Amino acid sequence: MSNMLKKRLQAGKACVNGWLAIPDGFAAETMAQCGWDSVTVDMQHGVQDYLSMVRCFQAMDKYPITPLVRVPWNEPGIVGKVLDGGAWGVICPMVNTPAEAKALVSYALYPPKGKRSNGPIRAGAYGEATPYQAMANDEVLIIPMIETQEAIDNIDAILDVPGVSGIYIGPSDLGLSLGLKPMLDREEPQILAIYDKLLAATKKRGQFAGLHNGTGSYAAKMVHKGFQLVTIANDAGLMAKAAREAVAQTRKEGGPTAAA
Repeated sequence: MSNMLKKRLQAGKACVNGWLAIPDGFAAETMAQCGWDSVTVDMQHGVQDYLSMVRCFQAMDKYPITPLVRVPWNEPGIVGKVLDGGAWGVICPMVNTPAEAKALVSYALYPPKGKRSNGPIRAGAYGEATPYQAMANDEVLIIPMIETQEAIDNIDAILDVPGVSGIYIGPSDLGLSLGLKPMLDREEPQILAIYDKLLAATKKRGQFAGLHNGTGSYAAKMVHKGFQLVTIANDAGLMAKAAREAVAQTRKEGGPTAAA
């Protein structure tokens, strides 16, 4: 029982992360066999709830991926519950201060390091005696999202909070908070300079930085820049992109009778 994603990150490897917005086990099972290092259930902006998260985790269990969750907010009930359900890491939106980072850590770790309540219904093999509680504090990834100027200004203090594993950047909210268009795959010099600052801060402490990307080519570019955890779009977006491309190709190559 161990967190394979954490081991890969600690070895300095880049990890490719899938993202599940669709609340369906079959969709999760399909994504899980595609070669990702980890797959994240999005409970913030996806159409996921706790029960669909569990179904997704069950569908992915037979594949060598690490299940993560982006929780809706920095709140103790949901942080503990997704970990009880089998998540090996929590990505938490809008963590802007060291106090908020400390709160997140306390929600994710068992005493004496935190306040997490005991009851790992699924993570602990449905109540059977397991070593889960003894090793969870060392294995769970705690990942605050950096999405505002306030968080950027506080990055050193946030990263210095004991228990923080790394950070995850949300480019859309980051841009929106700075008065820019919300979008992925950003090229503005202002944003790229922020990325460099955050990467330097994490590297200095032996932590990792993650980033949400729209395309594989941009994700690869960000790996070369130093990001270790790169997400590519989400399941719904990838499905829609592939479908649009297939339809367009058929209409183009099928001649006048296939044209719209």
